[in-house]
Amino acid sequence: MVQIEQLAARTPAVSVDELLKGFYPSPRFGQVSFASYRPDPKQPSQAAAVRALEHFAGGVGAGNGGGGLFRKLFGKKDDAGRAGIYLDGGFGVGKTHLLASLWHAAPGPKAFGTFVEYTNLVGALSFRKTVDALSSYKLVCIDEFELDDPGDTVLMSRLMRELADAGVKLAATSNTLPGSLGDGRFAAVDFQREIQVLADQFEVIRIDGEDFRHRGLPAAPAPLKDSDLPGRMKAEFDGRTVAHDEFGTLIHHLAGVHPSRYRQLIDGIDAVVWRNVETITEQAVALRFVVLADRLYDKDVPILASGVPFDKLFTEEMMTGGYMKKYFRAVSRLTALAREGQNHEPS
Repeated sequence: MVQIEQLAARTPAVSVDELLKGFYPSPRFGQVSFASYRPDPKQPSQAAAVRALEHFAGGVGAGNGGGGLFRKLFGKKDDAGRAGIYLDGGFGVGKTHLLASLWHAAPGPKAFGTFVEYTNLVGALSFRKTVDALSSYKLVCIDEFELDDPGDTVLMSRLMRELADAGVKLAATSNTLPGSLGDGRFAAVDFQREIQVLADQFEVIRIDGEDFRHRGLPAAPAPLKDSDLPGRMKAEFDGRTVAHDEFGTLIHHLAGVHPSRYRQLIDGIDAVVWRNVETITEQAVALRFVVLADRLYDKDVPILASGVPFDKLFTEEMMTGGYMKKYFRAVSRLTALAREGQNHEPS
């Protein structure tokens, strides 16, 4: 028997402590380590990155942070003594694996989250309260640092500057846009420019590897018929808790739940079923949905859906516009979860 709930009926209330407790690697990277990373012998930069990160981890909480911005700018600048470390490279070279390994290896308190999760945290708490909450941490890891929103980039640069001045070690990754010209080094140049006064305090670690950016989007599985959803839901998710929602109702509900709470919104949900998926035409709605897609992917929540296929979830204008990276990532992740949700052939 399937236990059915609705995300559209959930309105999680989350305290500051509960929000901060959510800043840890997703289950996909819950057990990774430097030892479990398998460097490609043909790419020596991968093994070099592991050594550099292990060295950096040794400096976290070692008492060589703090001392004010002057010391940050003009003090000791060996790799472990720097304010931060930045992992630069294309898709699929293991940057998130290594960033999570650093988090696992470092002493706490510490935080691990995506760029969007940190900007959402500021939106939920205020900038000053976020600084106050994270200033006592030894390490803050920022995965998928995004350079496509000038306002959010400036916000994160300011947050990182204040945390570094408080002695917090920082580590970040980012990805270039799918189809971008040149290689991943452009991301490092952009990152260093955007973080301004902190740039010389970040050690850039290049990770070479097979470039996955030009593969394009994987083909999305064909959506199911509305009439097939109940039977497939029972076949795929028997004995599990499933959130079954009308897509339009869910989209409307998300507008009333702060994105910082989406992790709690799906707490205890083993799978989701969406009826009548439609193309999202409003940018603000689409960006909210991207956050939900990320949280579902973090927890590896499989999806069954009817309506339009996920490669038609966002408009063509969105898929070629300034936020294209977010939408490509969301479509790729939702497609993977939809494939997981259709493991069995219909009887």
